[in-house]
Amino acid sequence: MDKITFCIPSKSNLRYLKTCIPSIRKNAYRDDHEIIVFVDQDEDGTIKWLDEVKDQYDIQYYVNPKLGEELFGIGRAYDYCIAHSTTDIFMIFHADMMLGKHADLKAYNHLKEKTVVCSTRVEPPLHPNAGEKILLDFGMWPEEFKEEEFDKYVESQLEETKTTEGIFAPWMMYKEEFFAIGGHDPIMHSCREDSDIFNRMLLAEFNFIQPWNSLVYHLTGRGAGSFGGDEERHKQWQRDMNKSTLEFIRKWGSTVKHTPLMKPIVTSKYDIGLILKNIKENIIQALEPWCSNVYVDPLLGQNYIYNEDKNTSFDLKEKIKPLDNEKQNQILVEIDGNKFTQQDYQYIQQLPEILDNSTFLEEDYGDEFEVGNLRLTIIATDTFEKDLIKI
Repeated sequence: MDKITFCIPSKSNLRYLKTCIPSIRKNAYRDDHEIIVFVDQDEDGTIKWLDEVKDQYDIQYYVNPKLGEELFGIGRAYDYCIAHSTTDIFMIFHADMMLGKHADLKAYNHLKEKTVVCSTRVEPPLHPNAGEKILLDFGMWPEEFKEEEFDKYVESQLEETKTTEGIFAPWMMYKEEFFAIGGHDPIMHSCREDSDIFNRMLLAEFNFIQPWNSLVYHLTGRGAGSFGGDEERHKQWQRDMNKSTLEFIRKWGSTVKHTPLMKPIVTSKYDIGLILKNIKENIIQALEPWCSNVYVDPLLGQNYIYNEDKNTSFDLKEKIKPLDNEKQNQILVEIDGNKFTQQDYQYIQQLPEILDNSTFLEEDYGDEFEVGNLRLTIIATDTFEKDLIKI
């Protein structure tokens, strides 16, 4: 196989890197793959350890230039590693993963142009399994990793021929094709960067292949401080996840969607304007991410911008318009706060699917329709999701 680069971001993940990196050197088909670590946070001596073992494991590492001040971001960290690699192929890898024997080769065997190949995760039984992974307990923590048992299991699966169509880390592709769509979107700063780029890959007509003889052991959720690892770290991860999820919705007009086997499902992106009457600011907060524009009482709009602007990369001053402003969106939805219900909120979240499943004739454009207590005016039904492919 060709030489590849393993790209591994770390936020004080020393405990996991000490098992992750040796597993790559022990189990990879080639012993000369590049390993690049990006240190985004170091509260546990990660840099000191990397400096001590960089020659032993032939590691390159880079450090956040604002270490200790602000995080670089996981997507940017991956892209930095990829940009500094010298190989044509890279593999996105998590610090809490251990490579199984020849997982690199078994994934590489399926790699071709316009294809992204992901290994199959073996995980302890902590999350439900929809069929996209293997639940087997080879240890909850790196110090408890049952390496010999895992190695025996991997050996028994090397001739497995099963493949499915899904995508999750670790994944492998050609560097040139990755940068052709612009890499990761930095607005997904700490989370959802993977879901975003998977959507864009699907729209750019990449194929996804998951071979079931390319195996990694994934401790799962440890970078997030889950499962008793670090309560404060986990709370911060939850805040980051909530923020990135709202950014994802603002960009795509929907939540993350995928098949049980982790193939992305991309919802149509319509140009939706919400006309809000008789509402309070908490209603703006709930509805703003789901549309292109909000038309609302100017004072309420200014208060919302003041409170929320620091939490988003989107320009809320352009998004939030006075109620009497000219309406310029293709789909207009009028909402009366005195009648607005939880069911209406669900209709807003499902609006792209509702529009996808409706048939509008040319003579329907400009007419009003009712969905629950929502009043819709359809000016046009163009969709814009393909405009989101390239950063």
